[in-house]
Amino acid sequence: MSTMAKEQEFQLYNSMTKQKEIFVPKEPGKVGMYVCGVTAYDLSHIGHARAYVAFDILFRYLKHLGYEVNYVRNFTDVDDKIIRRANELEEDPLALSSRYCEEFLIDMVDLQCLPPTYQPRVSDHMEQIKGMIAQIISNGCAYEMEGDVYFSVEKFPSYGQLSGRKLEDNRAGERVAVDTRKRNPADFALWKAAKPGEPSWGSPWGPGRPGWHIECSAMSAHYLTYSFDIHGGGMDLIFPHHENELAQSCAACPDCHVKYWVHNGFVTANDEKMSKSLGNFFTIREVTKLYHPLALRHFLMSTHYRSPVNYSIQQIEIASEAVYYIYQTLQDCEDALLPFQQGSQEGTENGKIARITPAAKDCISKLRDDFETKLSDDLHTPYILNAALQEALRFTNSSMNLLKKKQPKQQQLSLVQSLTELGKEVKKVLSTLGLLAGSTYSEVLQQLKDKALKRSGLTEEGVLHLIEERAMARNNKDFNRGDEIRSELAAKGIALMDVGKETIWRPCVPPEQPSLPVQKEQPSVPDKQEEQVVPVST
Repeated sequence: MSTMAKEQEFQLYNSMTKQKEIFVPKEPGKVGMYVCGVTAYDLSHIGHARAYVAFDILFRYLKHLGYEVNYVRNFTDVDDKIIRRANELEEDPLALSSRYCEEFLIDMVDLQCLPPTYQPRVSDHMEQIKGMIAQIISNGCAYEMEGDVYFSVEKFPSYGQLSGRKLEDNRAGERVAVDTRKRNPADFALWKAAKPGEPSWGSPWGPGRPGWHIECSAMSAHYLTYSFDIHGGGMDLIFPHHENELAQSCAACPDCHVKYWVHNGFVTANDEKMSKSLGNFFTIREVTKLYHPLALRHFLMSTHYRSPVNYSIQQIEIASEAVYYIYQTLQDCEDALLPFQQGSQEGTENGKIARITPAAKDCISKLRDDFETKLSDDLHTPYILNAALQEALRFTNSSMNLLKKKQPKQQQLSLVQSLTELGKEVKKVLSTLGLLAGSTYSEVLQQLKDKALKRSGLTEEGVLHLIEERAMARNNKDFNRGDEIRSELAAKGIALMDVGKETIWRPCVPPEQPSLPVQKEQPSVPDKQEEQVVPVST
């Protein structure tokens, strides 16, 4: 753990206490974190992306601070919606969910999300689930009814402590159909009796399958014990999912304790709540078909993780432009330093070691301090992206401009050393934010250009032809036509730049457009993280 990391206290907002708290894990140097995963019956949407990018940043920053992190993120592969979709497709439910689990993992790799320590599936943990249900019944907090098992909320006096809801506020029929056999309308299912044509497992109460909430309690206890540090998910999971998790875990083990409950905010589209009924719902694939995954990640981090984030063409375009600027600066810096890394250059002149310039030292110090201070303040990524990192990149570009000018050798070497050290610091920041791709800078830049061409409906050959036509028009003093070509391309997100006698192109932010950037086929809302973006409703 770095000196800066030791000095800076990490504060994290706790949904239980409704305030930021200094993070102190139950075991020094180690962190246990459980994040609710997807219900795998369809491609993942950008609400999922918002959640898992947010918790990936938390995971990365905890590791940056020197913690050994046991990160568990589950898959729900047994669920009503999985069964319905499988029946529609005449497919085995577990085969269908397994397929979408793999698709989800592909999306997470694209978004630079590190793999969790464990990624358990419900179907592989039936014994743990049944064992927990049996313990809850034994402790007098659940009852069996014709093969179903229900949790009795009246037996748990502190029910509602996480969400702040009172028991009398709970309405029957929310999310699930009313079951008149229940002793209290707010009681929820721990085990569901088998129905014809559905997958089932044997149990002391007859064949059946788990309820919605018990799976996470059982798997978190199995991998992290009943007492661990962080439980995370979307804000809409606070009730009923996390409230019910908390109740049943404590009912099974009175010593159960989660220190920090962490929740990310909603995703909206053009300032409207995303919903299937409005048709403004987008899968990750629909977005990354036209925009680089790093642009989507940057966009999601440009708003604080607890705040709503509004998805629009303009915002994703701005994020794409920001990623291009980052990688173009890194590429330019690498190119500028290349001549000084060849031959006999070793950072010395006449026996004197070249030191970084005072301005570069201040820039590096400020970037490092801002990074630690802002991320330690409940993961304040927007400031890092929009201020601290931008300042460092601007300084990098100005230093490269100085390096191109003729000057004494010692000053030149000092600039080389400054750019080298600043580049290292920028890459550390990008790595912790998950914005440093495994590809080379030039590969990422080409990928960004390819996406821009796809959005514009043009090919690179077409753009080069227009550049040639513009050059001919300018040679013929037809400056109006030259300006028209530049404007037409800019409207499609292609910027022309005259560099000496050459004209090059790069992606740019086109004029703001009113519609969203994807054409939907059949919008769908995967279940467990449906609560990430769509409020629980009847």
